[in-house]
Amino acid sequence: MSQALLAGLARTAQPQSMVRRFLALDAVVTGANGLAYAAASGPLGEFLGVDSGLLLELGLFLTVYAVGVGLLASRPQPPATGVKLVVDVNLLWTALSVVALVAWLEPTTAGLLWIPAQAATVAGFAVLQWTALRAATR
Repeated sequence: MSQALLAGLARTAQPQSMVRRFLALDAVVTGANGLAYAAASGPLGEFLGVDSGLLLELGLFLTVYAVGVGLLASRPQPPATGVKLVVDVNLLWTALSVVALVAWLEPTTAGLLWIPAQAATVAGFAVLQWTALRAATR
């Protein structure tokens, strides 16, 4: 990914600010998703064709994870190890979403659209965060 494109997406040319902004965006989106899963696991589970108990557990996990990512984003210089951990967890989430879709979930049409879309979003966060971290550590 080119430095100019990355700077445009982050709205800053400062690599450390890019890392923080991409982490913060991840925290906000993940937190909103987690809160929605936790608060409305029954209706969302029915809509997506995913067990409401599983959705509740995922929602709680995502909410806690988002708080951690947000705390990392709030640091003036997030440690590279922490950012790498976020990237790894995001990539793991992406892979597990695809495996779950193929191996054991029986989603509705909405779920068939939502699960890959959220997996692609999370993968996008991982790419942005990794690229920004590499730029910041040069």
